[in-house]
Amino acid sequence: MTTTVTQPRAGARPAPVMHAYRFELAKLLSQWRIRLLLLACWIAPAAFVAVVSLQSSLPTDTVFGRWMNATGWAGSLVVLDFSCTWALPLLTALVAGDVFAVEDRLGTWRHLLVAVRSPQRIFVAKTLASLTVILLLVAGLAASGIAGGLAAVGNQPLAGLDGRLLAPADAAGTVLLAWACALAPTLAFAAVGLLGSIALGRSPMGLLMPALLAFALQLAQLLPLPVAVQLALPSHAFLAWRGLFTSPAQAGPLLIGLAVSLAWAVTATALAYRLFLRRDFTDLAYDGSGRRVVVAAVLPLAALVALTFGVISVATPATGSGIEKGKLQDSLATAYAHLYRLQTRELHRPDVTEAQLQATASCDKAGSRVLDQGAGNDWRCVVSWRLPGATAVGNAIYQLDVTADGRYVADGDGPKEVNGYFQVRTPTGDAPNPLWQFDGNVDLLTSTTKE
Repeated sequence: MTTTVTQPRAGARPAPVMHAYRFELAKLLSQWRIRLLLLACWIAPAAFVAVVSLQSSLPTDTVFGRWMNATGWAGSLVVLDFSCTWALPLLTALVAGDVFAVEDRLGTWRHLLVAVRSPQRIFVAKTLASLTVILLLVAGLAASGIAGGLAAVGNQPLAGLDGRLLAPADAAGTVLLAWACALAPTLAFAAVGLLGSIALGRSPMGLLMPALLAFALQLAQLLPLPVAVQLALPSHAFLAWRGLFTSPAQAGPLLIGLAVSLAWAVTATALAYRLFLRRDFTDLAYDGSGRRVVVAAVLPLAALVALTFGVISVATPATGSGIEKGKLQDSLATAYAHLYRLQTRELHRPDVTEAQLQATASCDKAGSRVLDQGAGNDWRCVVSWRLPGATAVGNAIYQLDVTADGRYVADGDGPKEVNGYFQVRTPTGDAPNPLWQFDGNVDLLTSTTKE
C-alpha cells in the first residue's frame, strides 16, 4: 500500500544512503544495550578462556575443551562452539531483530521518512548498520577468545579432530577461517531478525524470531534426521567448521552449509525488503500480523528448505544418517595413530610413524541385533596396532558417543597404561593422557564399503 507520507515535495531529493547509514549506526551505538554487548564480546571471552585454561577441570563436553590448557588456540574454538550454539543467534536477535521494531515502539517512522524521503534507502541504511554492529560483535568474540588463550597458555600446536598436530601458524590460520565460516549462518539469522522486526512491528515476537529459530534447529539436530535434511538447515554451517580440523578437510558439508546459509540470508532479506516497501506507514497502531508472518516469512523459508533438500539429495551421495561403521572405524584408527605418537613423545619413547603402527579399529553398535549405523552412545570399538619389532598386537577399547552431526567422543576403557586413565606418568611428572578421551568428526557425505 502506498502512503502519502513518503511522497517528497517538489524538488526534494532523498538523503544519500551513506548519510542515512551513519545516522542509523549512531542510533544503534548510542543504545546502552548495544554498548554493553560490545563490551561483553570484546572482554568476556578473554577472561573466560584465560581463567578456564589455567584450571584442572576443563569443559571436556565441548569440542576442543580438553585441550585448553595445552594450547591457546583451543580456547578460541571453545568460544566459537558456544557462540554458534547460543551467542550468535541471540546477538542477531538483539540487533537485527529490533532495528525496525524500535521505530514502531517510539512512533518515529514519520520523522525518519521526512528526513530520508526514501523507504528503500531507509531499509538499506538500517540493514547495513545492523550488519556492521553484528560484525563488530563477532570480531570481538574471535579476537578476545584468541587473545585470552594465547596470553594464558601460549602459541602451542593444536591437535585436530583427527589427532594430527597443527603447527602454531597452521592453527592460527585454521582458527581464523573457522570464525570466518561462522559469518554465513550468522548473516542468515540476522536476515531472519530483519524479517521478524518488519513483519511483527512493535511485537516482542519479532525480536525473538532468530532465537526461536535457533532453538528449533538445535532440537532438530538432536533427531536422527537424514543427512540431506541436516545439510538443508541454515544452522549446519555452525557445526561444519569442525571439518576444517581434519586432514584432508571435510569440505563438502562445509561448502554446502555455507551455500545454504547464504541462500537463507538473501531470501530472508528479500522478503523483508518486499514487506517493508508494501507497508502503510500512516497506520500508527501497526503491530504486525501473525498471518503476514506465515504467508510472507514462514512458508517461503519452508519452501527454501524443501528446495535445498531436493538439490542436496540429487547432487550429493548423501543417504541415511551419514554415520556408518566403516567411517567410524577409519576415523577412530586415524585419530588413535596420531595421538599415540603424541603420547609416545610425552613418555620419551622411540618415535614411530602412523604407517608403522598399522592401527585399525573394529566397531559394533549395541550388539549383533542392531544395525551398525547411526548416532548413539552405544558404539563399542577395539583399536589394534603393532609396534615395530614386536610380535604381539596391542589392543585398546573405546566407548563412542556419536551425535547426529558426525561428532563423536571416544572414551578410553583400558588397558590402564594406554587409555584407561586421564594422566600418564612421564619422566618430568604427570601429564594429560591424549588417548584417554578425544573428539573426532565423521564426514557425513563420504561413503565407505568397509565393514
